[in-house]
Amino acid sequence: MKNNRRDFLKLASLAGIGLTGSAVLPGIGTAHAAGMPDNLLQLAQQARKQRFNMSGYAAPKIDTVRIGYVGLGNRGSAAVERITWLQNIEVKALCDIRPEKIAETKKRIANSGYHPHEYTGSADAWKKMCERNDIDLIYIATPWELHTPIAVYAMEQGKHVATEIPAATSLEECWRLVETSERTRKHCVMLENCCYDFFELLTLNMARQGFFGEIIHCEGAYIHDIFESMFDKTKRYNNWRLRENAKHNGNLYPTHGLGPVCQVLNINRGDSMEYLVSVSSNDFMMHPYAVSLAEKDDFYKQFANAHFRGNMNVSTIRTRKGKTIMVQHDVTSPRPYSRIHLVSGTKATAQKYPLPARIATSHEGWLSDADFKKLEEQYMPAIVRKVGDMAKQVGGHGGMDFMMDWRLIDCLRNGLPMDMDVYDAATWSAIWPLSEWSVGHRSNSIDVPDFTGGSWKNNQPVDISLAQGGTTGVVNKRQASPENKQ
Repeated sequence: MKNNRRDFLKLASLAGIGLTGSAVLPGIGTAHAAGMPDNLLQLAQQARKQRFNMSGYAAPKIDTVRIGYVGLGNRGSAAVERITWLQNIEVKALCDIRPEKIAETKKRIANSGYHPHEYTGSADAWKKMCERNDIDLIYIATPWELHTPIAVYAMEQGKHVATEIPAATSLEECWRLVETSERTRKHCVMLENCCYDFFELLTLNMARQGFFGEIIHCEGAYIHDIFESMFDKTKRYNNWRLRENAKHNGNLYPTHGLGPVCQVLNINRGDSMEYLVSVSSNDFMMHPYAVSLAEKDDFYKQFANAHFRGNMNVSTIRTRKGKTIMVQHDVTSPRPYSRIHLVSGTKATAQKYPLPARIATSHEGWLSDADFKKLEEQYMPAIVRKVGDMAKQVGGHGGMDFMMDWRLIDCLRNGLPMDMDVYDAATWSAIWPLSEWSVGHRSNSIDVPDFTGGSWKNNQPVDISLAQGGTTGVVNKRQASPENKQ
């Protein structure tokens, strides 16, 4: 792991060489059409009558939100610390299969006054935590494959759910989340923090007020070089993310770029995704690297014959109102970080990544910094005015993590509809299996399920003006840890 990646890329000729006697992980194989569920097309085209409309649903108010956390790696432990900055919450329980992670998390909140119960020692210890009658919200930050099982069980135990991304890894799981949320009338919120980035919120507010005119096309991405960290045995429990990349070929992580532009386009609230096409490049990096590591460390032999996802995936989505969305995914190439976040309308355009945020109202170029600042002040969302400065102090990807958590708690406390409901969780997460199917079928198109059962036609966009909300206080007597400020 100490060797420079470029040295290993010179070994690309090893890509086709297998290691004699190497163990292959169960389930790791060629990520192509043959590995897709037989009923995926049926699930994609499924028409389902809605049991209860969770879009715009306001659950009964909870004055003090009592929370249990499952998964205490980097994301989970930071989330626990962030929430202790809020008033009217209680950290009731912590769960992780590794007891040392619970100890580390409790140390991070030692000055908060909370003494949460511990659940550990078995792979399903989280069930006992979900069964408690003194918890209102289960916050999930586990590996991807556990998101839906925990969320479904928690809702069935009468808990609201907030889950890290993606909320589901298959269409079956997407439908399970929708059915369970509707049946139990419990919120299932996907924790898409990029929807609370300052610029993404700004462009959403501008779009809602008509600044861009009719939105024609949007782009989003997750272009983030985490290549070597996926192979690092110390980074993620059981190298779970590497294993996912060794089994699937598509856009495995679509929601960072997709979520904010879906909100701009009012997806599930006035418009709906219709179909998708997807294409992936070959893998030019992960397999050669796995082979080179396996020559030095037997642990990596299980990956030496894996068929990793392609370096770059590009998926294009058409909506029922004729809008288009382009989403990219690349977690291996040495490129500058980018979510793209492009909003293109009949009157104006906005884009942030990889360059700084910019606005244009013609083909002649971006507005000046001074004009941009005027627009920023004019269209600054209420949530940013309310907690933006505190969010930057507490941290979490520049503050957007804190604003996401603050908004979640404020909606629960004030009985407000969620910015991101179960239909968003299902629709955005579905891009993974749908893109995988398209890649495996020579980029043929595939329908995107209408998880709303047709209610998208009448659902209304969520009000971000903090009407009836904005009442959750902030405790500002502590300093955020360096880990949380990252």
